[in-house]
Amino acid sequence: MKRLLSLLAALASATPLFAQSPAPAAALAPDLPRSTSILDAMIAAGPIMIPLLALSIFSVMLVIVYFLTIRRGAVVSNGYMATADALLRKRDYLGLLAVSNRHGEAIARVVQRVLEFTTKNPNADFQQVREIAETEGTRVASSLNNKVIYLADIGMLAPLIGLLGTVIGIIRSFGALGADLGTARYALLSKGISEALINTSAGLAIGIPAMIFYAFFRGRAQRLISDLESAVTHVLALLSVQYNKKPERARALVEDEF
Repeated sequence: MKRLLSLLAALASATPLFAQSPAPAAALAPDLPRSTSILDAMIAAGPIMIPLLALSIFSVMLVIVYFLTIRRGAVVSNGYMATADALLRKRDYLGLLAVSNRHGEAIARVVQRVLEFTTKNPNADFQQVREIAETEGTRVASSLNNKVIYLADIGMLAPLIGLLGTVIGIIRSFGALGADLGTARYALLSKGISEALINTSAGLAIGIPAMIFYAFFRGRAQRLISDLESAVTHVLALLSVQYNKKPERARALVEDEF
Protein backbone atom coordinates (compact mmCIF):
# COMPACT_ATOMS: atom_id res chain seq x y z
CA MET A 1 0.00 0.00 0.00
CA LYS A 2 2.84 2.36 0.82
CA ARG A 3 4.49 1.56 -2.50
CA LEU A 4 1.26 2.36 -4.33
CA LEU A 5 0.91 5.70 -2.52
CA SER A 6 4.51 6.62 -3.27
CA LEU A 7 4.00 5.75 -6.96
CA LEU A 8 0.91 7.96 -7.17
CA ALA A 9 2.78 10.83 -5.50
CA ALA A 10 5.57 10.50 -8.05
CA LEU A 11 3.10 10.61 -10.93
CA ALA A 12 1.40 13.67 -9.46
CA SER A 13 4.71 15.47 -9.18
CA ALA A 14 5.56 14.57 -12.81
CA THR A 15 2.24 15.80 -14.24
CA PRO A 16 3.27 19.50 -14.60
CA LEU A 17 6.18 18.38 -16.80
CA PHE A 18 3.85 16.60 -19.22
CA ALA A 19 1.20 19.27 -18.94
CA GLN A 20 3.47 21.97 -20.34
CA SER A 21 2.15 23.44 -23.59
CA PRO A 22 4.31 22.68 -26.61
CA ALA A 23 6.46 25.47 -27.98
CA PRO A 24 5.20 27.19 -31.09
CA ALA A 25 6.37 25.67 -34.35
CA ALA A 26 7.71 29.03 -35.44
CA ALA A 27 9.99 29.18 -32.42
CA LEU A 28 11.40 25.69 -33.02
CA ALA A 29 11.81 26.01 -36.80
CA PRO A 30 15.12 27.43 -37.96
CA ASP A 31 15.26 30.69 -39.88
CA LEU A 32 14.84 29.79 -43.53
CA PRO A 33 16.29 32.03 -46.29
CA ARG A 34 13.92 33.98 -48.46
CA SER A 35 13.17 32.54 -51.89
CA THR A 36 14.97 34.63 -54.50
CA SER A 37 13.40 35.68 -57.78
CA ILE A 38 14.77 34.82 -61.21
CA LEU A 39 16.14 38.33 -61.61
CA ASP A 40 17.99 38.13 -58.30
CA ALA A 41 19.42 34.75 -59.29
CA MET A 42 20.60 36.13 -62.63
CA ILE A 43 22.25 39.11 -60.95
CA ALA A 44 23.99 36.82 -58.48
CA ALA A 45 25.19 34.53 -61.29
CA GLY A 46 28.20 36.72 -62.07
CA PRO A 47 29.39 39.03 -64.84
CA ILE A 48 28.98 36.39 -67.56
CA MET A 49 25.27 37.12 -67.51
CA ILE A 50 25.94 40.56 -69.05
CA PRO A 51 27.02 39.28 -72.50
CA LEU A 52 24.32 36.62 -72.33
CA LEU A 53 21.70 39.29 -71.71
CA ALA A 54 23.07 41.35 -74.61
CA LEU A 55 22.89 38.30 -76.91
CA SER A 56 19.31 37.61 -75.88
CA ILE A 57 18.23 41.18 -76.65
CA PHE A 58 20.08 41.12 -79.98
CA SER A 59 18.51 37.80 -80.99
CA VAL A 60 15.00 39.07 -80.23
CA MET A 61 15.65 42.18 -82.32
CA LEU A 62 16.92 40.05 -85.22
CA VAL A 63 13.85 37.82 -85.13
CA ILE A 64 11.55 40.84 -85.27
CA VAL A 65 13.52 42.40 -88.16
CA TYR A 66 13.57 39.12 -90.10
CA PHE A 67 9.82 38.70 -89.76
CA LEU A 68 9.43 42.16 -91.34
CA THR A 69 12.05 41.86 -94.10
CA ILE A 70 12.38 38.17 -95.03
CA ARG A 71 8.97 37.84 -96.64
CA ARG A 72 7.71 37.51 -100.17
CA GLY A 73 6.45 41.09 -100.37
CA ALA A 74 9.99 42.37 -99.75
CA VAL A 75 11.51 40.15 -102.48
CA VAL A 76 8.88 39.57 -105.19
CA SER A 77 5.49 41.26 -105.07
CA ASN A 78 2.59 40.40 -107.36
CA GLY A 79 1.79 44.07 -107.96
CA TYR A 80 5.27 44.89 -109.22
CA MET A 81 5.45 41.79 -111.40
CA ALA A 82 2.12 42.64 -113.05
CA THR A 83 3.31 46.19 -113.76
CA ALA A 84 6.68 44.99 -115.06
CA ASP A 85 5.04 42.42 -117.31
CA ALA A 86 2.73 45.03 -118.86
CA LEU A 87 5.50 47.60 -119.42
CA LEU A 88 7.91 45.03 -120.87
CA ARG A 89 5.31 43.84 -123.37
CA LYS A 90 4.82 47.49 -124.40
CA ARG A 91 8.61 47.94 -124.53
CA ASP A 92 8.27 50.91 -122.19
CA TYR A 93 11.67 50.39 -120.56
CA LEU A 94 12.04 53.94 -119.29
CA GLY A 95 8.66 53.69 -117.59
CA LEU A 96 9.64 50.38 -116.00
CA LEU A 97 12.92 51.92 -114.84
CA ALA A 98 11.00 54.73 -113.14
CA VAL A 99 8.67 52.21 -111.48
CA SER A 100 11.63 50.13 -110.32
CA ASN A 101 13.23 53.19 -108.72
CA ARG A 102 10.12 53.69 -106.60
CA HIS A 103 9.89 50.07 -105.41
CA GLY A 104 12.09 48.45 -102.78
CA GLU A 105 11.62 44.79 -103.69
CA ALA A 106 14.63 42.68 -104.57
CA ILE A 107 13.28 41.97 -108.05
CA ALA A 108 12.91 45.73 -108.61
CA ARG A 109 16.62 46.22 -107.85
CA VAL A 110 17.57 43.48 -110.31
CA VAL A 111 15.36 44.92 -113.05
CA GLN A 112 16.65 48.41 -112.33
CA ARG A 113 20.25 47.30 -112.74
CA VAL A 114 19.43 45.47 -115.98
CA LEU A 115 17.51 48.39 -117.48
CA GLU A 116 20.20 50.90 -116.53
CA PHE A 117 22.71 48.75 -118.37
CA THR A 118 20.54 48.29 -121.45
CA THR A 119 19.67 52.00 -121.71
CA LYS A 120 23.32 53.05 -121.36
CA ASN A 121 24.54 50.29 -123.70
CA PRO A 122 21.95 49.90 -126.49
CA ASN A 123 24.37 47.84 -128.59
CA ALA A 124 24.95 45.21 -125.88
CA ASP A 125 23.87 41.67 -126.70
CA PHE A 126 21.55 39.55 -124.62
CA GLN A 127 24.37 37.52 -123.11
CA GLN A 128 25.73 40.64 -121.39
CA VAL A 129 22.26 41.54 -120.13
CA ARG A 130 21.90 38.03 -118.73
CA GLU A 131 25.25 38.34 -116.91
CA ILE A 132 24.18 41.62 -115.31
CA ALA A 133 20.95 40.04 -114.08
CA GLU A 134 22.80 36.97 -112.85
CA THR A 135 25.32 39.07 -110.90
CA GLU A 136 22.67 41.22 -109.25
CA GLY A 137 20.46 38.21 -108.47
CA THR A 138 23.37 36.38 -106.88
CA ARG A 139 24.15 39.44 -104.76
CA VAL A 140 20.58 39.64 -103.51
CA ALA A 141 20.51 35.91 -102.74
CA SER A 142 23.77 36.16 -100.82
CA SER A 143 22.37 39.09 -98.86
CA LEU A 144 19.36 37.01 -97.78
CA ASN A 145 21.54 34.10 -96.73
CA ASN A 146 23.99 36.33 -94.87
CA LYS A 147 21.18 37.91 -92.88
CA VAL A 148 20.01 34.72 -91.23
CA ILE A 149 23.53 33.52 -90.43
CA TYR A 150 23.65 35.91 -87.47
CA LEU A 151 21.10 33.77 -85.62
CA ALA A 152 23.30 30.72 -86.16
CA ASP A 153 26.25 32.61 -84.70
CA ILE A 154 24.21 33.51 -81.61
CA GLY A 155 23.07 29.90 -81.32
CA MET A 156 26.70 28.76 -81.16
CA LEU A 157 28.13 31.58 -79.04
CA ALA A 158 25.50 31.65 -76.27
CA PRO A 159 26.11 28.07 -74.99
CA LEU A 160 29.88 28.63 -75.10
CA ILE A 161 29.61 31.82 -73.05
CA GLY A 162 27.32 29.99 -70.63
CA LEU A 163 29.90 27.21 -70.39
CA LEU A 164 32.53 29.79 -69.47
CA GLY A 165 30.31 30.98 -66.62
CA THR A 166 29.87 27.35 -65.57
CA VAL A 167 33.62 26.81 -65.35
CA ILE A 168 34.05 30.01 -63.33
CA GLY A 169 31.33 28.88 -60.90
CA ILE A 170 32.90 25.45 -60.47
CA ILE A 171 36.31 27.02 -59.81
CA ARG A 172 34.77 29.20 -57.10
CA SER A 173 33.05 26.17 -55.59
CA PHE A 174 36.26 24.16 -55.30
CA GLY A 175 38.07 27.21 -53.95
CA ALA A 176 35.47 27.55 -51.19
CA LEU A 177 35.61 23.81 -50.46
CA GLY A 178 39.36 23.91 -49.94
CA ALA A 179 39.34 27.07 -47.81
CA ASP A 180 39.39 26.89 -44.02
CA LEU A 181 36.16 28.81 -43.43
CA GLY A 182 34.29 26.39 -41.21
CA THR A 183 30.64 25.95 -41.98
CA ALA A 184 30.63 29.04 -44.24
CA ARG A 185 32.44 27.12 -46.96
CA TYR A 186 29.32 25.02 -47.61
CA ALA A 187 27.32 28.19 -48.31
CA LEU A 188 30.03 29.38 -50.71
CA LEU A 189 30.12 25.94 -52.31
CA SER A 190 26.38 25.96 -52.99
CA LYS A 191 26.59 29.53 -54.29
CA GLY A 192 29.28 28.59 -56.80
CA ILE A 193 27.32 25.57 -58.01
CA SER A 194 24.19 27.69 -58.36
CA GLU A 195 26.14 30.24 -60.39
CA ALA A 196 27.46 27.52 -62.68
CA LEU A 197 24.03 26.02 -63.32
CA ILE A 198 22.39 29.40 -63.95
CA ASN A 199 25.01 30.31 -66.56
CA THR A 200 24.59 26.96 -68.28
CA SER A 201 20.81 27.22 -68.41
CA ALA A 202 20.96 30.83 -69.62
CA GLY A 203 23.31 29.94 -72.48
CA LEU A 204 21.09 27.06 -73.58
CA ALA A 205 17.92 29.13 -73.21
CA ILE A 206 19.35 31.67 -75.66
CA GLY A 207 21.08 29.28 -78.04
CA ILE A 208 18.25 26.80 -78.62
CA PRO A 209 15.60 29.35 -79.76
CA ALA A 210 18.22 31.11 -81.89
CA MET A 211 18.95 27.88 -83.78
CA ILE A 212 15.23 27.14 -84.17
CA PHE A 213 14.57 30.57 -85.70
CA TYR A 214 17.70 30.22 -87.86
CA ALA A 215 16.35 27.01 -89.39
CA PHE A 216 12.95 28.65 -89.93
CA PHE A 217 14.29 31.79 -91.64
CA ARG A 218 16.86 29.82 -93.66
CA GLY A 219 14.07 27.76 -95.19
CA ARG A 220 12.04 30.90 -95.88
CA ALA A 221 15.05 32.60 -97.50
CA GLN A 222 15.60 29.63 -99.81
CA ARG A 223 11.98 29.73 -100.94
CA LEU A 224 12.22 33.46 -101.61
CA ILE A 225 15.41 32.97 -103.61
CA SER A 226 13.59 30.43 -105.78
CA ASP A 227 10.78 32.93 -106.33
CA LEU A 228 13.35 35.58 -107.27
CA GLU A 229 14.96 33.25 -109.80
CA SER A 230 11.61 32.58 -111.43
CA ALA A 231 10.80 36.29 -111.59
CA VAL A 232 14.19 37.19 -113.12
CA THR A 233 13.83 34.41 -115.67
CA HIS A 234 10.42 35.78 -116.66
CA VAL A 235 11.79 39.32 -117.04
CA LEU A 236 14.72 38.16 -119.14
CA ALA A 237 12.45 36.12 -121.37
CA LEU A 238 10.42 39.25 -122.12
CA LEU A 239 13.56 41.32 -122.66
CA SER A 240 14.91 38.80 -125.14
CA VAL A 241 12.23 39.89 -127.63
CA GLN A 242 14.07 43.21 -128.01
CA TYR A 243 17.18 41.42 -129.22
CA ASN A 244 15.34 39.45 -131.94
CA LYS A 245 16.29 36.09 -130.48
CA LYS A 246 14.52 32.88 -131.28
CA PRO A 247 12.34 31.64 -128.43
CA GLU A 248 14.38 28.45 -128.07
CA ARG A 249 17.67 30.30 -127.78
CA ALA A 250 16.28 32.90 -125.37
CA ARG A 251 14.87 30.15 -123.17
CA ALA A 252 18.24 28.38 -123.13
CA LEU A 253 19.93 31.57 -122.01
CA VAL A 254 17.62 32.20 -119.10
CA GLU A 255 16.98 28.67 -117.81
CA ASP A 256 20.36 28.51 -116.01
CA GLU A 257 19.91 31.99 -114.49
CA PHE A 258 21.39 31.31 -111.07
